[in-house]
Amino acid sequence: MKKYNQSPLPFQGQKRRFLKKFIEALKGYPEDAVFVDLFGGSGLLSHTVKQLYPSARVVWNDFDDFKTRLKRIPETNALLSKLRPLLENEPRDKKVKESIRQQMLDIIASEPWVDYVTLSANILFSGKYMMNFEQLECQTFYNVMRKADYNADGYLSGVERIQGDYRCVFNDFKELEGVVFLVDPPYLSTDTKTYNSDSYWKLRDYLDVLDVLNGSNYFYFTSNKSQIVELCEWIETRTYAGNPFSGAVMTTTSNSINYNSSYTDIMIHKRATN
Repeated sequence: MKKYNQSPLPFQGQKRRFLKKFIEALKGYPEDAVFVDLFGGSGLLSHTVKQLYPSARVVWNDFDDFKTRLKRIPETNALLSKLRPLLENEPRDKKVKESIRQQMLDIIASEPWVDYVTLSANILFSGKYMMNFEQLECQTFYNVMRKADYNADGYLSGVERIQGDYRCVFNDFKELEGVVFLVDPPYLSTDTKTYNSDSYWKLRDYLDVLDVLNGSNYFYFTSNKSQIVELCEWIETRTYAGNPFSGAVMTTTSNSINYNSSYTDIMIHKRATN
C-alpha cells in the first residue's frame, strides 16, 4: 500500500504536519486494536494507522462524503487539463487577467460535476475554498495550478468506511474492548463550510465532543485558538467536574498562516485505565 504523507486531495484541516508525532504516539497502542476515526475528514489519520498497523481494524467515519471526491478524481483531472492551457502564459502565483478568467468560468460552467474544493486549490488564493459556481464566479483567480494529475490509488485500502453522526458512531463502538477513538473535530469558531456541517462550530459543539473522551482511549486534536484545554483545567479546579485531559500526553506543533500570524496545533492522547 502506497504511503501518503498528506491527503491526495485538498481538504480543510488535514493533519499532515502532525503525522510524525502521531505515528510516534501510536506506537504506544496495541497494533491489533480497533481504531475509530470519529471525524474522518480526508481519511489521513485512518490511512496512517493502517500503514503502521496493517492488522488493526480501522474505521473511517466519512461524514463529509470524501469518498465521492476520491471516486471522481478522473473528472477532476479532466477539468484541470482543460484549464491548464489557458494559464500557460499567465505568471505563476499571480492574478489571472480577466479575459482568461472568463474563459475558465465558461469551461467550469459547462461541467456536469465539479469538485469545487480541489478546483479552488488550483485557481484561488491559498486557503480559499468555494463550494459552488455562484461562489466561485465572484472570486479573483490566481495561477496556482497543479501540474500533475491527482491520484489516490490504494489510499484507504483495508480501511472500513461508515457514514454517520459522530455520537452514533461512538455509541456503536464504545463497548469494544481496547477501542481507540481518533477525535479531530472542526476547530472552535472556525469556518467549516467545506465540511458537511453548520457554518461554525460553537463552544457547545466543542464541549459536547468531550463526552466521548471520558473513560476512552483517544487521540484528540485541537489548537490553542480554541483554549479548550485551559477551559477544562479551569472547570476541574473551580468545580467538582472532572477533566477529560487529566493524565493525558500533550504534543504541539506550530503553524504559520503568514509572516506575522501563527497558531499552535495540539494533539492529546490517553490510554484509559480500568
